Amino acid sequence: MVDVLSGRAPSLERGNRRRPDPAVAPPDRALRRPPAVLIIVQNLPVPFDRRVWLECQALVRAGYRVAVVCPKGPGDPDEQVLDGVTLYKYDAPPTGASKLAFVREYGRSFATTVRLIRRAWKRGRFDVLQACNPPDIFWPIAVVLRCAGVRFVFDHHDLCPELYESKFGSRRSPVHAALRGLEWCTFRAAHHVVSTNDSYRSVAIRRGAKDPSSVTVVRTGPDPQRMRPGRPDPSLRRGRDHLVVYLGVMGPQDGVDLAVRAADHVVHALGRADVSFTFVGSGESYDALVALRDSLDLQAFVDLPGRLPDEDVGALLSSADVGLCPDPKNALNDLSTMNKTMEYMAYGLPVVAFDLKETRVSAADAAVYAQPSEVGAFADCLVQLLDDEPRRRRMGSAGRRRVLERLAWPHQARRYVGVFDSLVGPRAPVAGRASTGGLR
Repeated sequence: MVDVLSGRAPSLERGNRRRPDPAVAPPDRALRRPPAVLIIVQNLPVPFDRRVWLECQALVRAGYRVAVVCPKGPGDPDEQVLDGVTLYKYDAPPTGASKLAFVREYGRSFATTVRLIRRAWKRGRFDVLQACNPPDIFWPIAVVLRCAGVRFVFDHHDLCPELYESKFGSRRSPVHAALRGLEWCTFRAAHHVVSTNDSYRSVAIRRGAKDPSSVTVVRTGPDPQRMRPGRPDPSLRRGRDHLVVYLGVMGPQDGVDLAVRAADHVVHALGRADVSFTFVGSGESYDALVALRDSLDLQAFVDLPGRLPDEDVGALLSSADVGLCPDPKNALNDLSTMNKTMEYMAYGLPVVAFDLKETRVSAADAAVYAQPSEVGAFADCLVQLLDDEPRRRRMGSAGRRRVLERLAWPHQARRYVGVFDSLVGPRAPVAGRASTGGLR
């Protein structure tokens, strides 16, 4: 274990000629059974976590046996097989906004994850472990499993030190230093890192000392066949000319409060009574957002329905005029790819966003950009776009085309599956979709 964490253990980027890596399966073993992958997710249930579910489906189609350990969603069973993926689920521990609450939550999640991994292992060993962050706490499991020949892929979803900074505003603290340490250990334990964009890839190379050849960018591209414009439903506009939507998590770093204040500027400062706003999602800031809306006397204009089923979300995005990305500029958001941006684009929606580095990379000409955190400028950009239908159509078409040609999940899936193919070695070709379920 010490050698792994010091960076001196055998790894993909360094190699070791003096003894073979026990994780490399002999070709005859690899051909005897389909390779198996176990994926750990802590912060969202699967398949609600769209990225992880797309990854699972890509692996199953490529002939892998796939299982996931994750928290339960509402009404979820302890275990199920869904579309060829075995899901082991646990009751999500209580969340909170304090530092101690995070420690308790992650500690309980870690212990339960270990128990479910043991259950999965008893039913059939796996060849690759993938851990998704946040948090960066699962590297000790990977270190132990490496001794049994399991390869470790780190699916790098978030910058945890920057996430802490965005919540608590502190870079010079023991907690921040500990998060940097956990991040470094996770990078060093990984045989391969899958990063969501080039900014995250740079962090893996610079802070994690990863060889560039062991870091692959796999964006969270939408599925353009499932996410595509449908027939608009005029009733969703609630009797007004325009509908503006927000879709996503509602946490303190997501800026939904800025979107509510922008709606207040549109309705009360600019006197626009022709715009309805629907903000879909939930999170630790949801109750505060409802209170903010009510305090600004926006109940008639801003609907906060919480999470909605996929079909309702599709109808809403097909009926809207503009999608909002109100993420404020900070060390986390500036380097992060927002899934909602690409989902808006998949539905042909133009986007209004604050000017962030990776948002520009994703949206390019499909968005208009306001000065970061300037609510009035954000609202002005929105109104100007609402009043220019030809521009909205051009931007929406450009966004949809960008998804189809560059960002869609099928383009990303090939790179993602290629990472696992490189780790498990030669195997029998697969004819069609694999029918095996989980690690049974």
